[in-house]
Amino acid sequence: MKKWLMLIIPFIVVCTLATYYLSNHNQGMDKKIKPEIIELTFLRNLGNEEFNRAYEEVVATFEEKHPNIKINMQSMHWANEYEIRLRTELAAGNYPDIMAIDSPNLALYVNAGALLSIDSYMKKEGDISDISEDLLNGLRYKDEIYLAPIVESNIALFYNKNLFREAGIPFPSEDPNNPLTWERVLEIAKKINNPETGVIGIDPAQGFGEGEGTAYFKMPILWQFGAEILSPDGTTAEGYLNSKEAMEALQFYQDLYFKHGVATAQLPDRPFEKDQLAMTVLGSWHISELQDYEGFVFGEDFGVAPLPRAKYQVAPNGGWALGISSKTKHPDEAWEFVKFATGYEGAKIFVEITGDLPARNSVAKEFPELNQYPKNIFIQQAKNISKNRPVTPAYPVISEAIKELFEDVGLKGKNVETAANEAVLKINNGLKEVAK
Repeated sequence: MKKWLMLIIPFIVVCTLATYYLSNHNQGMDKKIKPEIIELTFLRNLGNEEFNRAYEEVVATFEEKHPNIKINMQSMHWANEYEIRLRTELAAGNYPDIMAIDSPNLALYVNAGALLSIDSYMKKEGDISDISEDLLNGLRYKDEIYLAPIVESNIALFYNKNLFREAGIPFPSEDPNNPLTWERVLEIAKKINNPETGVIGIDPAQGFGEGEGTAYFKMPILWQFGAEILSPDGTTAEGYLNSKEAMEALQFYQDLYFKHGVATAQLPDRPFEKDQLAMTVLGSWHISELQDYEGFVFGEDFGVAPLPRAKYQVAPNGGWALGISSKTKHPDEAWEFVKFATGYEGAKIFVEITGDLPARNSVAKEFPELNQYPKNIFIQQAKNISKNRPVTPAYPVISEAIKELFEDVGLKGKNVETAANEAVLKINNGLKEVAK
């Protein structure tokens, strides 16, 4: 009996050990097959159908390549609604892992401790040599990069060919390096403008509206005349927004409305498409939108020319870019998404769907139409003459002050020096508040 036990016990031990080993081995295999899923919240601005579809495709492609990362994407309307929602969420301590931010507002979020510096990530893996330095400057604060761009924005002069033909005026040059001067634009506007038939010479900077578009379209007029918004160190607007150059720019703008009468604050519905507006300043994204109007065809009914110049040829840059929350528990995984979405593959997907201007030079080379008229105008301007809005925590105050300044001179006819000094006071008060 004892002999039998001595033979069976080792057999039982071996079986037990084998079972234990196989069980743990299978558990290990299960872990490899079913890795832990990391969920990231991504809060972004809502856009048009193509814009939203592009983001969905980018997220789907990323998740396919990274099965252990799930992107929970949420979107809100791009204007004030999104900014209010984002700031409310942050104030309540509800930090998304990844967020889209309109680049001029980045310093506000950095100053509030909401954004993680991605400087080391970008320098190591972000291929920043593929992005123009002017664009990168608008994504930096205190010499560190906080945002990564997918696409770029730019604006140009759109002109109604039907009205130009009727007036016997030659079409402007299609060469990005050969813009009309603002004086020549004024001459053309005066010749075409006709109150009796309801034809308006020009809408110089997107009328008078709400949101960041106002500052985006109007700041270039100041820059083109040689003015700046702030001092180089960003501490004051005194001597800059109320400089001699700024007075010249503001007076020219005001004269379009009050002295020459070639611009009006009361534009009818879709005047450009209905041959009631000779010239207007629009973004690259408007090319396709204009053609949604039946019978209004690019090349036949309207064309695009470089943005007009005064002393200088300057166009605005910057737009929505991606940042990482300073409170995220998964910064490396969040970076993986930002790197993909703003890198070559993600940006190419985005541009293929939206037709927007890519932030990366390598992506622009992949699309022949971006290197041909008319989109080459926007690409070349963004690359060679673009300028970013001031990067400061007080930027929301600056944006609002610029909006009110142009309303004062263009809508109310206020003395340009008085209006500029009032804007300077508002901005400097905002800068002082931030400094506290």
